[in-house]
Amino acid sequence: MLGSAVQNLLALTDSIFLYHLTEVDFAAIGFVGVFYLVIAAIGYGFSKGGQIIIARRMGEANPERVGRAFYAMLYFELMLAVAMFLFMYFGASWFFAAIVNSQAVYDKSLEYLSFRSWGVFASYAGVAIIALYTGVARTRFIMYDTVLLATVNIVLNYSLIFGHFGMPAMGIAGAGLASTIAEYVALAAFAIYMLGDRKARTYHLFRLPDIDWKLIRNLFRLSVPMVAQAIVGLGSWFLFFGFIENMGERPLAISNLGRIVYLVLSIPSWGYAAGVNTLVSSFIGMNKRQAVVPIIRKTAGLCWANTLLLALPVVLFPETLLYPLFGGTDMSLVTEARPLLWLLLLILSLFSIGGVFFNGLAGTGATMTGLKLQAACAVGYLVYTWLVVEYWHLGLLWAWAAEVWYWLAIIVVSLWFLKSKQWYRLRF
Repeated sequence: MLGSAVQNLLALTDSIFLYHLTEVDFAAIGFVGVFYLVIAAIGYGFSKGGQIIIARRMGEANPERVGRAFYAMLYFELMLAVAMFLFMYFGASWFFAAIVNSQAVYDKSLEYLSFRSWGVFASYAGVAIIALYTGVARTRFIMYDTVLLATVNIVLNYSLIFGHFGMPAMGIAGAGLASTIAEYVALAAFAIYMLGDRKARTYHLFRLPDIDWKLIRNLFRLSVPMVAQAIVGLGSWFLFFGFIENMGERPLAISNLGRIVYLVLSIPSWGYAAGVNTLVSSFIGMNKRQAVVPIIRKTAGLCWANTLLLALPVVLFPETLLYPLFGGTDMSLVTEARPLLWLLLLILSLFSIGGVFFNGLAGTGATMTGLKLQAACAVGYLVYTWLVVEYWHLGLLWAWAAEVWYWLAIIVVSLWFLKSKQWYRLRF
């Protein structure tokens, strides 16, 4: 629903349409889609730092300082977007050649990025605006804007992938172009909303400040651990799909289907996680630290219940409930994915709890501690996956079980840190 969930929504839409093109396209988008999620997560990680600062200023009853924090975040995001674009535009071919075995997956991945890379500017500016409105706890228009983005992306995917409505049939490249255009449309809509937002004046958003390098350094210091967390977390996910790609195009396609189900059913968890981040920071700003852990526990319980309510019917009746997305004359991929869906039910249950607890930890400002804990969990995740896939050759389900161990570890270390109360001493 918020921030990185927007990128998950775009990746989901691209994957669903490409499922109906060819299996190679579907396998490739599963791989390159995770790569772009890593790029997007870097910008999202820096916006999380800005969100924490903005929420803290609101908790301190200093709304006039919100605008300066927002523009420091926006300036930095745009500078970072230039660097990411140059990397994708000039370095992607070398990077993918080093890790991809299938020539078809390699070619399709570069086709997608040739258009998708241009969306990084809208993506990074968009997460800055989302961080602003999430930080001041006014998220209603984010939902409307997300619906607009999804609608535009669906229409353009249908048009540009298959060549409808007079558009060229561009295949996977059309999916990249559709997602990029959708992001710019959503960004323009949010900018128009901001111009008409009367409350925005109390944040001093219409007074364009000079670049505040001191504030940017503070934002950078706070955000770097969260960016590193995103790289560690999604980077591990990307390497996981790299291991799966080495197993062949069919296992990669099955895993991409599982990833889509994972993304859809985890959307509530992303929303709860973003919300608890703001709540924790705000309550600390109001000097109510004793309320932090109870808030995180209640949020995790609600998140788990909602996730289970959505996930259980899909696991029990996949051919029926997934038919609108993956229906056709050949449903063999869905049938082969059935065992994976049962495993996903356990993974989603753990993720719904672990994601909330870990984002609650980040909301305390203990981002460096969070990075160290997540890095340790990610190392174990990758070692396990490598052993299962490359050394023991145990198969797809054993590989996906890495997610179970990862989220169990995240829950344990997050609970340990929150109960230790070390975060009581943090100031920024």
